[in-house]
Amino acid sequence: MESAISWYMLFGAAVAYYETLIFYRLFLHPLARFPGPRLAAISRWYEGYYDVVLGGQYTAKIAELHKVYGPIIRISPYELHIIDPSFFGTLYRTDGRWHKYSWTYDAFGAKKSTIFGSDHDAHKARRRAIAPFFSKPSVVAREHLLRTNVNKLSQRISKLRGTTFNLGAAISAFTRDNANEFIVGKAYNELDLEDFGYGLSIASQGAGVFWRTTKHIRWFGPTMRAIPIGWAMKLADEGTKSFLRYLEQSEQDTRDTLSVAASSRNSDSQKTIVYAIVHSDLPSTEKSFDRVFEEVATVTGAGFETTANTLRLILYHVYSNGEILQRLRTEIASVSSQNCPPTWMRLEQLPYLTATLTEGMRLSPAVASRAARITDKDLFYGDWRIPAGTPVGMTTLLMHTNEELYPDPMSFKPDRWINSTSRGAPSHFAPFSRGTRICLGMQRLKPPHSLAWAEMYMLLASLVQNFTFTIEDATASDFEFEKDNFGIGTKAGCNLMAHLTLLEA
Repeated sequence: MESAISWYMLFGAAVAYYETLIFYRLFLHPLARFPGPRLAAISRWYEGYYDVVLGGQYTAKIAELHKVYGPIIRISPYELHIIDPSFFGTLYRTDGRWHKYSWTYDAFGAKKSTIFGSDHDAHKARRRAIAPFFSKPSVVAREHLLRTNVNKLSQRISKLRGTTFNLGAAISAFTRDNANEFIVGKAYNELDLEDFGYGLSIASQGAGVFWRTTKHIRWFGPTMRAIPIGWAMKLADEGTKSFLRYLEQSEQDTRDTLSVAASSRNSDSQKTIVYAIVHSDLPSTEKSFDRVFEEVATVTGAGFETTANTLRLILYHVYSNGEILQRLRTEIASVSSQNCPPTWMRLEQLPYLTATLTEGMRLSPAVASRAARITDKDLFYGDWRIPAGTPVGMTTLLMHTNEELYPDPMSFKPDRWINSTSRGAPSHFAPFSRGTRICLGMQRLKPPHSLAWAEMYMLLASLVQNFTFTIEDATASDFEFEKDNFGIGTKAGCNLMAHLTLLEA
């Protein structure tokens, strides 16, 4: 009898607690006055339903909610979202202290990395240590690495005349080889693999599921990471096995590079991000293997499918539109010679090529998810006072597809960037974010600076000059946003099937 009473009391206490919590979140919480769905104000599982059950649909749902509730809405018990582009420059600015929202970024399991670390001051110190490594002079000095991989891919493709192959998988191999060689000085040579490392591409695309799930089920990520790789290899599919083998190799390479960088100042060791960290003024705690490996893993990973997604979208549109293709060929030919391909610095001076790449970045920015920021001061949006410490986010993709900023937003139109009125609004174009947390190497928009831009300039110019493809079994929507994988999740994934119909002279 006493046991039954105890259970009744426990149940009653739980009910009372949750009733009180719901009442507080709906009526007494500092964000209670902000518009939005009540279920979102009550629990994060409103977002969890769209993230986990429906597979990354909360970004799309947020866009729908703004149509109902207005430009500023409450999207969880603790977080606000703003869709008004005029506020972008206020939220993502270079002055002040701006923290990332740890609930979102901790799900990656790399709290000590520059990219996913939340604290403003720690990020500032870490970024200062490695920023020179990603500067434009640094990328130019390593341009030969990119040229080697451009040539290698072109040679592989040239042997496929008359066949249909997965150009999308080849693009992923290209970006991975570039990232690994540029950042850790190791050649993984995925461009040499018969299938271009297709399994690893699939696994990389699927990482978004892992992140979305861990956001809402906090033990999921740590539990999966705690499983010994040997056990995981026995249970995993081929794609996951490829990913696990890559992680093992990357971890060992980082150990080796860390050992060399710590004891040597030879020119080869200086060409890695590890060397930049070890010989920086960061404290010794920031130079441990675990911290350095988090940095290597996140920085290289950021250069994999983000750039590849954008290139697949661009290549689809270029080879599906004869006018765009011909204009590019004419422009690139004007700066090319048979024995000396144009440099990145020469290519970035070409207006139509730049416009084509910019349009691709508009429709396929690096991040699909909202980027919430936290400041220790109140923010003001119109008549709304946003309490200090509140996570406030905006979504670049929603700004990039705003009809008022970009008429006919889902159409691929490079000419919109040739027109002077379109080029006059750089504040509404932020494919690599903006402010203190802008992606490494992206200090300003024009001319575009970063490894990603260099890759896209050099590869697109080479493919357009040398090959004619017929894209098969695909539509434009296959390469547009379909789900939030943190990066852009598309229906096509890493696939872009192309038939090589002509090898240009």
